[in-house]
Amino acid sequence: MFILKAMVTGASSGIGRDIALYLASLSYDLILVGRDKEKLEELKDKIKTKVKIIIVDLSNEQKVKELYVLTKNENIDLLVNNAGFGVFGEFVSTDINEEFKMLDVNVRAVHLLTKLFLKDMVKKDEGMILNVASSASFMAGPLFSSYYASKSYVYRLSLAINEELRRKRSKVKIAVLCPGPVDTNFNKRAGVRFTIKALKSDYVAKYAIDKLMKGKTIIIPGVKMKFVKFGVRFLSDKFVARLTYNIQKKKVK
Repeated sequence: MFILKAMVTGASSGIGRDIALYLASLSYDLILVGRDKEKLEELKDKIKTKVKIIIVDLSNEQKVKELYVLTKNENIDLLVNNAGFGVFGEFVSTDINEEFKMLDVNVRAVHLLTKLFLKDMVKKDEGMILNVASSASFMAGPLFSSYYASKSYVYRLSLAINEELRRKRSKVKIAVLCPGPVDTNFNKRAGVRFTIKALKSDYVAKYAIDKLMKGKTIIIPGVKMKFVKFGVRFLSDKFVARLTYNIQKKKVK
C-alpha cells in the first residue's frame, strides 16, 4: 500500500497543529517538529496514523541541518514550513537578539529546509512544499517591521521558486499560505492583541491543504485578506505603511 508522509514544523500549536490533524485525517504519516515535547506528545495521542516527534530549536542553523539529516531518507511527500513568531515594537526599541532569533526561524530555517528538501524532490520529480507566510507579506509593517519583512521574504522566495519549477515542467509543487489574523498563540508570544476578528486555525489549516492539493500557489484564507491583497496594489507603499501603523498601534495590550 502506498503511504504518504508529511513533515510539519511548528506543529505543537495553532496552524501547524491543525495542519497535522487534517493531514492525518487524509491518511498521512507524520513527522512533527517543534520545541514543546509535551504538546507534541499530546497531539500524537490524537492521531491514528504513524507519528514521529522531533524536538528541535529551528533558530539554530546546525540543528536545522541535523533535522534534514535525520529525515532525508523518510521519503517525505509534503514539507510544511510553519514554524515562526513575531517581535512587536518600534524598530529602535526591539531587542536585537530576539529579532535575530526570529529571523533565524522565519527566514533562515525556512530557506534552508526548502532548499535541502526541494533538491531531493526535484531529483524524484515529485513532492510538495507549503511555506507559511502571512498577509503581512503584502506590505510594510511599522511596529512589526522585522516580522512583516521576514514574511515578505518567504512569500517572494516561494513565488520565485514556483516559477523556476514551472519553467522546468517539474511535477514538484511549492505554495505559500498568507493568512490574516488567526486564533493561535502568535499574539501571546508577540505581546499584542488582535483588533479584527481572527479566523479559526482549523479552518485555515484545512483551507490551505485543500488549495495546495488543487494546485493553488498563493493561498489566502478569508474574504478580508483577499480584499487587502487586491486593494493594496492601488495605493502607494508609503500610504499603506501609514495605514498599517495605525492598525498595529491598536494592538498594544
